[in-house]
Amino acid sequence: MEETILAAVERTMQPKLCRAAGFTPGVLYGDSVTEAISVQFDTAVLKKVIAAHGWNAKVWVDFGGNRKFGFIKEVQRDSVTAKVIHIDVFLVSQDHEVKMIIPVNFEGRDNLDNVLLQVYKSEIEVTGKAVLMPESFVVDVSAMVLGDTITSANFNLDKQLTITESENEIYGIITPLPELVEEQETVVAVETATETPEA
Repeated sequence: MEETILAAVERTMQPKLCRAAGFTPGVLYGDSVTEAISVQFDTAVLKKVIAAHGWNAKVWVDFGGNRKFGFIKEVQRDSVTAKVIHIDVFLVSQDHEVKMIIPVNFEGRDNLDNVLLQVYKSEIEVTGKAVLMPESFVVDVSAMVLGDTITSANFNLDKQLTITESENEIYGIITPLPELVEEQETVVAVETATETPEA
């Protein structure tokens, strides 16, 4: 597995001062941590990790000269600027059984031919070993046709992972395009009917 390393140092500054200095406040907690540890991460590095691996990226946290495996568990963002203002990292043994919500990314929508993708659910709950957890499930819908449905069979799930939902759960379906022409004709008909004849 490719190692994504995220360096953390103990935080002694208030969150506002921490951010002004180019760092993002955070917390480390998990199996090997008796009490949550307040830390800070280099904001530029953190942004690159999230951009490349998503909001629940698997990372190796380098803290105090030791590296421990974990996940970005929670990301808090500013309600106005949408900038990341705080993150929680859950440290866990790679063999530990965990339950996680994994996002589903639907690719190839722009290549659909005269149909569209209607998404019912964009995330999935999965249990299994921490090291096997994917950062996301990617489903290519570009070659799908009208009536095709997206279920767990489309996720290429590792056999050692288990979906907590029904195997028949539908996450998306390929539907016809809206009948825009009929809608336009209806609008014209209504406008014509409401015109007042000249005296």
